[in-house]
Amino acid sequence: MDTSDSHEIVINETTPLVPANGSKKPKTPLPKLQIGILITLQLAEPIASTSIFPYINQLIRELGITGGDDAAVGYYAGIIDSLFFVGQALTVLKWARLSDRIGRKPVLVIGLLGTCISMLCFGLSTNFWSLVVSRCMCGFLNGDVVVMKTMMGELTDSTNMAEGFALIPIVWCIGSFVGPLMGGTLARPQDHWPELFSGSFWRNYPYFLPCGVAACLLILALVMTTIFLEETLSTKRRPKFTSTTVSVSSSPDRELLVKSSMANMPLRSLLTHSVVIPIANYAMLSFLDVSVKVLLPLFFSTPTYLGGLGFNSATIGLWMALFGITIGVFQAFFFARIIDWIGPKRLFSVSVWCYPPLVAMFPIMSWILRARGEVDYTITFALLFLICIEVIWDMGYGAILMFITASAPTNNVLGAINGLGQTSAAVARAIGPALATSLFAASKEYNLLGGHAVFFVLIVLSGGLRWLALQLADEVQDRDD
Repeated sequence: MDTSDSHEIVINETTPLVPANGSKKPKTPLPKLQIGILITLQLAEPIASTSIFPYINQLIRELGITGGDDAAVGYYAGIIDSLFFVGQALTVLKWARLSDRIGRKPVLVIGLLGTCISMLCFGLSTNFWSLVVSRCMCGFLNGDVVVMKTMMGELTDSTNMAEGFALIPIVWCIGSFVGPLMGGTLARPQDHWPELFSGSFWRNYPYFLPCGVAACLLILALVMTTIFLEETLSTKRRPKFTSTTVSVSSSPDRELLVKSSMANMPLRSLLTHSVVIPIANYAMLSFLDVSVKVLLPLFFSTPTYLGGLGFNSATIGLWMALFGITIGVFQAFFFARIIDWIGPKRLFSVSVWCYPPLVAMFPIMSWILRARGEVDYTITFALLFLICIEVIWDMGYGAILMFITASAPTNNVLGAINGLGQTSAAVARAIGPALATSLFAASKEYNLLGGHAVFFVLIVLSGGLRWLALQLADEVQDRDD
């Protein structure tokens, strides 16, 4: 080939990713049918995972695990909450890499089936170790979260990515509304509807009903996946691109030189700065977020003499449902617009700065309750303010997922990169509940910083996320070019 007529361009993370004429690309319409099916499937996951939150602390007390010590409930609740993420951290990267080879749908089917079986086992648990086994099973068999994010990345491009990824936290928020509401309402049905649930089965397994309903939703999602969802893996829908090097010729016939298989790249070669920094932010965000998420129902259920609010399961479910639906509605209407207005990095930075006041609201509510002597309208206003702060905090997820997706050099390794991100997040979420609830229990048991040491520690750790946010690129790179 005449070197005067052609030259070789190596694509790397410094290659400009803007149109040649500098103009903004027209926005691509979202593939509504497939994305609609995908978010419907995503809805089943948070419903199943959050439905246990309203009653898990009460279940631990009733099983006699703590020996009647209310202050120790947090230790065991944290262990159970963490076990799912321990199992996920050990296997999610394997599921992600497998989906890059055999397709997204088979991995989704396995994950939905595994979650369904584990939920039924959880509802039939009568001791601590059966709870442990069911939660571990759910984590080991669940690669759905990373595959769904990968599919969303494959169904969108740089022009509509904000709209697509805004749907992921929205769906989780809706699931976080339905799940706790369902769990709190359906737990111990023999107490609420004795004429319908008076048999010995419901006395022996008082928390099976919410688990059984969650399992039915997962079966419905499994059927939808099998029949309606289309495969999105690029190598099965388009000719396989196996090179990072493009040969550009001045003649009409331009060639793609096949040099290496992107799908089989070693993981180490993917760990560039543009990949590692978003993943590190995602992991720290997940750690801090899950710590608050597990502390919230624990704080709600802790007796007032220990500094909690003393809510019952139904009240916990209602408040957590309100948290979820408020966050979901706000993101549905405003997330994409805010991204277009200030950009993903600025939105992420604003979200990160909301964490200290978010955590500080816990000891403030405890102080208000001690001063007022009972739960009244001041606690209600404080909880509504807490929801407002968490609305802004939760928008950080959509922003950082845009950075992670855009960091993939090609869709053939998008599953692997999302797998790395989800593995890091799963490790963080495995550590977070155990650490946060143990610190909560120790703070109350030993009266550390007036029983609020856990909140001080979390505020200090949030400084690490603020530093990581500064390391992000100013703009999300355009991987379409």
